[in-house]
Amino acid sequence: MEITELTVHELQDKLKSKEISITDITKAYIERIEQKENDVQAFVTVLKDEALEQAKDIQEKVETGKIKGEFAGIPIGIKDNMCTKGIKTTCSSRMLENFISPYDATVVEKIKNENIIDLGKLNMDEFAMGGSTEYSYFKKTKNPWNLNKVPGGSSGGSAAAVAANMVPWALGSDTGGSIRQPSSFCGVVGLKPTYGLVSRYGLVAFASSLDQIGPITKDVQDAAMLLNIIAGHDERDSTSANREKVDYTKALTGNVKGLKIGVPKEFFGEGINEEVKASLQKAIEKYKELGAQVEEFSLDIAKYALATYYIIACAEASSNLGRFDGIRYGYRTPEYKDLKDLYRKSRSEGFGPEVKRRIILGTYVLSSGYYDAYYKKAQKVRTLVMNEFNKGFEKYDVILTPTSPTVAFDLGSKTNAPLEMYLADICTVSVNIAGLPGISIPSGVDSEGMPIGMQLIGNRFCEETILNAAYTYQQATKFRENHKPEFKK
Repeated sequence: MEITELTVHELQDKLKSKEISITDITKAYIERIEQKENDVQAFVTVLKDEALEQAKDIQEKVETGKIKGEFAGIPIGIKDNMCTKGIKTTCSSRMLENFISPYDATVVEKIKNENIIDLGKLNMDEFAMGGSTEYSYFKKTKNPWNLNKVPGGSSGGSAAAVAANMVPWALGSDTGGSIRQPSSFCGVVGLKPTYGLVSRYGLVAFASSLDQIGPITKDVQDAAMLLNIIAGHDERDSTSANREKVDYTKALTGNVKGLKIGVPKEFFGEGINEEVKASLQKAIEKYKELGAQVEEFSLDIAKYALATYYIIACAEASSNLGRFDGIRYGYRTPEYKDLKDLYRKSRSEGFGPEVKRRIILGTYVLSSGYYDAYYKKAQKVRTLVMNEFNKGFEKYDVILTPTSPTVAFDLGSKTNAPLEMYLADICTVSVNIAGLPGISIPSGVDSEGMPIGMQLIGNRFCEETILNAAYTYQQATKFRENHKPEFKK
């Protein structure tokens, strides 16, 4: 098996047994990026020379005993909305095209502390607004399973890079499904942690009450290991939860006997593709075989969740993106008459169409006369969504749904139909509204060989439960062994 096909825990085993070196791993991934980047277009910035230099340095320090650490020399890719000191952080926007961050995000600090090697910054929908990674200012990322399909979004660069074996794992961010939906489309594992479990310090904000950083990996064990690294309290993030440190890998028992799984019938209704339903039905039967108790129940929130999400997310985006005004940092128009003209032109030229659409919608719902009718009402519905989930978790340990109503769609098929693009988030947004953890794992492929994702939702801070449920299913079905991206053109 090629080095780049291995999971992180398999790479660790080979490093320990000295079958391969840190330099071998880094070179293999750089070569893979050089082979596949033209097709996939996953990176905004590739740190080839820096990564090779770092690999050489870490290799020497490991050999002389100066550093130890189970992750020393393992490469990673980072979504381009997480600040990296001395490296461009663009959010895939013209507005931040040349912005070099003066500091590291907390998650980047934690990765550096483990001597993990940053291979580069990954493409995304501009400011994380979109579901296909077609709204990047720089390039459109393609799905490695079929290069005519989207990889999902907004963390499409992260999911595509992992699926194409250009990085062994990656960091993404999830505001309404932006880790889980691209993971579903690209046949990889994507975990959105409980709100507050992972620090948001240094993550360029889209919607502050919904955003969460999480892992995108080849398998569930890697997801648990990366969560171990990035989870934890951070004084610099006022929403960070102060909880006892947990080793999530210890939860991976491979046993789900007696686990209570609730299947909400509303998430399997109109709009869900028949092949997606059939794949998840097989997964449900597999869980029953493995000893879990599976039961259908009513979770009547889907029809409210999407509207609630887009009102709250756009309102917070309007507020957060007010800082990009052409004055302090970021893009500034070269020609303007006065201060108002500078604001108007800088923002008109610096932001793409989807970002403008959401800023306008967010400004509208926060404006005088409409605030009570829209934003305040959406916050009330948010409480209702939380309460409905709380009732579900009184009875069930895990809630099982599709990750996305469909498999990956064709490039260009929804960019002129934003409402259709928004509907692709119908299964994921409620998890962010309620601040819950959710994981997407592959449940199979459709008749065209495209991956189908299954979402497992847990109660707040119950990552161990969903990770074990996902791990047990993965061990029983062996998706990675049976299916590989084909790079169809």
